[in-house]
Amino acid sequence: MRNRFQIDDTTVYDHQTGLMWTRDASISEPPMTWEEALAYVSEMNSAGLNGYQDWHLPNRRELFSLIDHSRINPSISGFDMFENIFHGYYWTSTTCVRVPSQAWYVHLGGAKVYRGMKYASYMVWPVRVEREPAAVFKTGQRSCYDTAGENITCGKTDQDGALRIGRPWPEPRFAAGSLTVYDQLTGLTWARKAAHSEPLFTWHEALEQLEIMNRENAYGCNDWRMPHIKELESLVDLEEHSPALPAGQPFAEVQNFYWSATTSAYETSYAWTLYLQDGAIGVGYKANAEFYMWPVRG
Repeated sequence: MRNRFQIDDTTVYDHQTGLMWTRDASISEPPMTWEEALAYVSEMNSAGLNGYQDWHLPNRRELFSLIDHSRINPSISGFDMFENIFHGYYWTSTTCVRVPSQAWYVHLGGAKVYRGMKYASYMVWPVRVEREPAAVFKTGQRSCYDTAGENITCGKTDQDGALRIGRPWPEPRFAAGSLTVYDQLTGLTWARKAAHSEPLFTWHEALEQLEIMNRENAYGCNDWRMPHIKELESLVDLEEHSPALPAGQPFAEVQNFYWSATTSAYETSYAWTLYLQDGAIGVGYKANAEFYMWPVRG
């Protein structure tokens, strides 16, 4: 992990993503509203914080890139490289387009990704792109919204929809076959039918279904598995909702909630889940048959 991060007196550079973070993860203390957070980072740039004038509030994928699901309090890769990590919610610059009066935040104590009213107060952790383009994928967001949720001209708002930072998506993104879909962005192959059979599964039942699929050489392959949570999240387009998948995507029978293969480090009887109505990331109790399973390979 130390090879991933390079520490300076006041900054930490992430070689994996090309992003540079302030070493102090609570530089904005106390918490701020979303509008205040965007304005605060703009003021940082006017002051030339740490010799740079291109800081921004991280988009959802930038902040999520730091998450390590094997850790809690904090659930951060290279946590010991940083100072003053608050084990709570941090704002992103990404609006929830289904409810645009809300923006996405990430819980750095436990890794939950959810949305909150923009007038609420959460922490701010500025970031800048040191190596162009940043290796994280774009979120897909292209629109901008005010605190009330009204669509506005992006201009110099420094919202995710204005900056659109990240690795560009290929065009077309998906190469669809009759039974499978290859994602040219991630190199993953997904079952085109996004819900394997009709019932909702427990987590262990989902794993058993994958064993059956592989024994039966389903869709012509025998290496299907349950995606880990970052693979599931990679499908999300944060410009879209209901489902939060790229416009024109070729999948069939898309559902609202999916198991991942990633167990919660807080409580191992839970696993991480994706809610595709808008892209929220939470957990589900493994023993409850409450989620679908979407096979992946590659």
